[in-house]
Amino acid sequence: MPSLPFEILLGIYLGVLTGIIPALVAGTLGFVFRYVTGVTIPGFGVVVLALAIAGINGGLLALNDETIRTDENAVAILTAIVVVLMLALYAHAKGDKLGANVPRRMSLKGLRERTLSTDVVELVGGRGRVRITVVGEVEDLEGYPPLSPELREEIKTNEWTFPADLPVSELESRFEDQLRTEFDLASASVSIDERARATVAGAPPVGGLSKRIPPGKRAVSVPALVPTGLVPGESVRITTPDLTVEGTLLSASSGTSTEKNKPDAKTDGGEPEETPSPATVAIDRTDGGDGRVTVAVDRSDAGTLLRAERGEVIVLSRGIRREFELTSLLRRAGKRFRKVSVKAGGPLDGNTIGEVNVREAYDVVILAAKHDGWKITPRGETELSAGDDLFVVGTREALTGFEVVAG
Repeated sequence: MPSLPFEILLGIYLGVLTGIIPALVAGTLGFVFRYVTGVTIPGFGVVVLALAIAGINGGLLALNDETIRTDENAVAILTAIVVVLMLALYAHAKGDKLGANVPRRMSLKGLRERTLSTDVVELVGGRGRVRITVVGEVEDLEGYPPLSPELREEIKTNEWTFPADLPVSELESRFEDQLRTEFDLASASVSIDERARATVAGAPPVGGLSKRIPPGKRAVSVPALVPTGLVPGESVRITTPDLTVEGTLLSASSGTSTEKNKPDAKTDGGEPEETPSPATVAIDRTDGGDGRVTVAVDRSDAGTLLRAERGEVIVLSRGIRREFELTSLLRRAGKRFRKVSVKAGGPLDGNTIGEVNVREAYDVVILAAKHDGWKITPRGETELSAGDDLFVVGTREALTGFEVVAG
């Protein structure tokens, strides 16, 4: 009579030999069933299926080896059954888990998308974010003027953070959009590798004056006594002996400006000089005095205004724009605006603003929310869902953290 240890070892051997096929079948069925239907196969069904397949394998094995059919191998047979069941249940659990984790919507484009290395991902508020580093020099784009050294340095040293769950191609697109928005670049090109290192090329803003001229208008420069505090965008009235016309101020310069001469100063029209004087240096805000204004006027009035030797400038009232005052106050306090879309499955999806406690949890304020139409300063009971657009205000760091979590 064989000893008990020998019987157990024989049972393990037989169980592994006959349990390979049941384990493969159980794992495959577990994966397919969970992936297609989202439901787990009951354990009892796995046991019955495994025993049926193992019985067929054991019967075929017994036909080749007569010693397995004797009553003296009862311990070995019981051990083999236990091993078969363990293998089948383990394979089924792994297949079921794999079926739950594999994305149900897969495409060739999604398989081609590159992702970032996990080493560069930072966890903020339970969500990942990535800090993009600009490596090398910021290059120029072919066909555009070169960037200024100051702009290159600002782009290179600025801090760029984005959500880490985006593919690299989407990160590159967002980076390019942010460069065009923050620095008014005419064009930008970004390439990011798996280590979150970016190679950037850009083109400086072009056509600064032409972009501000409304359609159907012409820009005309007129010598005049320039009021103090003029800025581009003012509504002014130019009065000459032959014409009185209203238009939008595009630029202005004054002889009493304290601005220093700059090699990259914008021209304000008139005859060129060998050495620029303070009266010909374009400034953001005039200090008053003799100078020149450039105004966008109707095409029919441009010729008459060009023939005038001098004009009188009168600034027209446009009222008080409270939204501009609010924006200026917030910017002076270190706050910024950002548009964020609610992410599916995020903390805001399906909850109200009050339930999430946005202000205390993320240190940002929702100024407007688009949920069944735009709502200004939405109340705490306003419910949000995936895809809703939000305009939020806060510090740059708070907005970045909120975008990672909610957007």
